[in-house]
Amino acid sequence: MKKIVFLMSMVLCILLVACSNDEVSPNERFDTYVKNWHDNDFSKMYKMVADKSKSEYPTEEYVDRYKKLYKDLGVSDLKITYEKLDEKEVEAAFEKGKATYPFSVEMNTIAGPITFDYEAQLIQQGEEENKNWYVKWDPGFIFPAIKDGGDIAITTEKPRRGEILDRNRMPLAINDDVWEVGIVPGKLGDSPEAKKKEIADLLGIDVETINNKLNANWVSPDDFVPITKVPTTKENLEELWATGPVAGKKVTGRVYPYGESTAHLVGYIGKITAEELEKNDDGTYSANDMIGKRGLEQLYDKRLRGEQGIKIVAEGQEDVVLAEKPVKDGENIMLTINAELQKKIYQSYDGEAGTTAAIDPKTGETLALVSSPAFDPNEFVFGISQSKLTKLQENPKQPLINKFSATFVPGSVIKPVTASIGLQSGAIDPNEGVEINGLTWSPGKSFGNYEIHRVSESDGPVDLKDALIRSDNIYFAMKTLEMGSETFVNGLQKFGFGEDIPFTYPIQTSTVSTDGKLKDKVLLANSGYGQGEMQISALHLAATYTPLLNSGNMIKPILLKDEKVSQVWKKDLITEDQAALLRESLRRVVTSAKGTANGAQKADFPISGKTGTAELKKSKDVKSGQENGWFVAYPTESQDILIAMMIEHTEDKGGSAYAVEKVTKILKEMK
Repeated sequence: MKKIVFLMSMVLCILLVACSNDEVSPNERFDTYVKNWHDNDFSKMYKMVADKSKSEYPTEEYVDRYKKLYKDLGVSDLKITYEKLDEKEVEAAFEKGKATYPFSVEMNTIAGPITFDYEAQLIQQGEEENKNWYVKWDPGFIFPAIKDGGDIAITTEKPRRGEILDRNRMPLAINDDVWEVGIVPGKLGDSPEAKKKEIADLLGIDVETINNKLNANWVSPDDFVPITKVPTTKENLEELWATGPVAGKKVTGRVYPYGESTAHLVGYIGKITAEELEKNDDGTYSANDMIGKRGLEQLYDKRLRGEQGIKIVAEGQEDVVLAEKPVKDGENIMLTINAELQKKIYQSYDGEAGTTAAIDPKTGETLALVSSPAFDPNEFVFGISQSKLTKLQENPKQPLINKFSATFVPGSVIKPVTASIGLQSGAIDPNEGVEINGLTWSPGKSFGNYEIHRVSESDGPVDLKDALIRSDNIYFAMKTLEMGSETFVNGLQKFGFGEDIPFTYPIQTSTVSTDGKLKDKVLLANSGYGQGEMQISALHLAATYTPLLNSGNMIKPILLKDEKVSQVWKKDLITEDQAALLRESLRRVVTSAKGTANGAQKADFPISGKTGTAELKKSKDVKSGQENGWFVAYPTESQDILIAMMIEHTEDKGGSAYAVEKVTKILKEMK
């Protein structure tokens, strides 16, 4: 009998041990809680919270609060670490019905890293087989500073946007005082519609814009209702103040002192759109931010805008700063541009369409990048009316299109490049004269009825100098055909055709033709004097003249003042002797009685250059079409500036002579 009782006792002990072994240990339970925490699965975490804690902190105080806080704080890289209990500590925990786990939390937030230490207590809860370990939770698990209550606050400090300055620190885009113009509705008088029309005309906006602002729910008759912002330099401010219902207060805004003259280069800022916000989804932009819309404001937006300061504070009896990211103001960007030169060039167009690039041919510094006509960026940053925008969009001179970043048919200004390729390849012997009779020429049946024309007849055999001086299309067509397509195309590629210009501001790639080849003989011949399908930007064209002034090396154009100067983009394109020959020829383009740039002699210092008239015919069978006048020039002696100017529609203005007149005047004014 004793033996049977002993055996039954042994079985009972084994069963008890088995049951004990089946119980979840506090280590396993806290492991699960931490895993859910790492996964941000706050609902599962809440299910593991002790009943007393649940009664004190209902789901909205736990799950909802965790979700909102972690989202608002941008919590990432969450890491919770702790040490597990050993066997003896686990046994003791089972005996006491509670277990304690000191733990550490690390996380990254929008304001930087946050770390803290805290202590979790697990208690056993439930009956028999439902018995398990649960977390005694309080807000200290979120942040210890709010253990006894309190809120988490996020404060931000907006950075000052960086300014864009020219080489002499003249402001191109600055933060300055502007007028916030508003209307007090109760002062609109007996004829409110007429008064609103008067104000709209003075502000250059639509009456609809005013009505939309005045019809807001919060507006009462005595309220100052902001309508728009205008620069403090606006011409008709006194008229605005005199209307009666208009008032203003000074605020800080983005101002573009050089207005239209730098509009395409500098661009402007505006309120970020939903599409832009989605595109920039790295968390650095918010719905009310301003963002660069075009030009350098867009290109360098991240550098200019800086980084906002953010502070995360636990608010309680004593505020505790949990993390702080100091505000970082935007970076100022200094350009190589000469703002006064930029303005002079822009004003010289007097509303005509065209583009100009001016560089220092020795250093590569870009002194001006002009696109005419343009728009006033100050109107865009403060909100342009639909009627004004429509007028700009429908203008045939395309003031909204950036012409200095585009490419155009160069005409005869490409001839120094053709000459350089011919000299290097041996196709052109500078001492050889070519017999050319009359004003037209065709090489044979392959041209059909098509003939190449030149402006003037020669007195005898035409050599390279004479061909450049008189801008002889026939000579360059002949020599290009002698070179052949492969040699000429390879030569143009050495000058940067077909590749991206290594320049800060995006400039369209210059092209030899639509397919990059010149298989057709007519196309090859025409390309030799800058017609056909050839396209080049004004900046690239200016760069192609720098080998003449740098012993055969083409200088890389730069735009930022902190870039290294005098970088070689293309090396050894011609020899120094060949460069000297071309320099002499370009001087005689101005001084010779046969030269095409005699107008440049009006300057009281020597100028060298090359003219070009690009004919834009819809087909080779058309006798006439639009003409764009070009002139590329530099002061012969100082060689400190090189201007490549193009003016559209010069067919009734003297062609390239019109550009010569303008460039000469600009160079004179800069001396």
